[in-house]
Amino acid sequence: MDRTNLSDVDSATKVNGQAPASANADRTSPEALFFPNQRKDKGASGGKAVYGALRDSQTARKWIPRGGAAVVVAVVIGALTSDWRIGVTFGIATLVGLMVYFSRRESEIPRWRKPSAAQRKTEAQLKVMKQLGYRVLHARAVPGGNGQIDHFIVGRRGAFAIDSESWDKRLPLRNKLEQLYHGRFSKNERIDEALEEAKRAEELISAELGREIKVRASLAIYGPGMPWDSHRLRGVDIITGTKVRKWLRTGRDRLTETEIEEIHRAAEKVLPPRY
Repeated sequence: MDRTNLSDVDSATKVNGQAPASANADRTSPEALFFPNQRKDKGASGGKAVYGALRDSQTARKWIPRGGAAVVVAVVIGALTSDWRIGVTFGIATLVGLMVYFSRRESEIPRWRKPSAAQRKTEAQLKVMKQLGYRVLHARAVPGGNGQIDHFIVGRRGAFAIDSESWDKRLPLRNKLEQLYHGRFSKNERIDEALEEAKRAEELISAELGREIKVRASLAIYGPGMPWDSHRLRGVDIITGTKVRKWLRTGRDRLTETEIEEIHRAAEKVLPPRY
């Protein structure tokens, strides 16, 4: 049993290393700036590449109507107030509001398997981490049991398994003699489940890679107030739900880009989607 009450917090480091020269060259092109994941035709001209990226990109098709709505708002408000600056301000505010609204509602988990509110909140935070080089998998089954890892993450600071939980905010959360209580209800069974899932994932990925890796288990809790951002209890980190990104920077591992990709691919293979 782990008797450590507080998790070790390290200073955040840069996640992305130096990009190779070829990657830097790609970033200079317009299509690489706005569609970094778009596969480009080397024989196409810059204009054709941009057009192809716009035409084929799901992100572009999704944001065209939202941008159009912001333009309409800007024109209408500008006409009503006879001041184009006010119109532009309202248009920008509308676009920002749409970005926040849809970023919280959209999920990589298929629509027919609707994720919980807690899972969506954690997923929204992890979208930012993906831009920093982290690899993320959602809703993965753990072979050999009935458990599910809500979010599997691997980055420069190591591999992590996060389960997202939404608990009654009216009941306090406290640690009493290495036992987690939500009000008068013990949550030790849920902690043990999260640890077991992470350990099983660790075994499967290690076997697939032929070398040992570590997977850090955690519960991201939304609802009740907590006197800590993260708290290590019984081998599992108990995280304030809104502090997931901060917690991900506390890992002690230092993985290379090659190792990150290898672990991510192994996890994709041995942890099948839970749908």
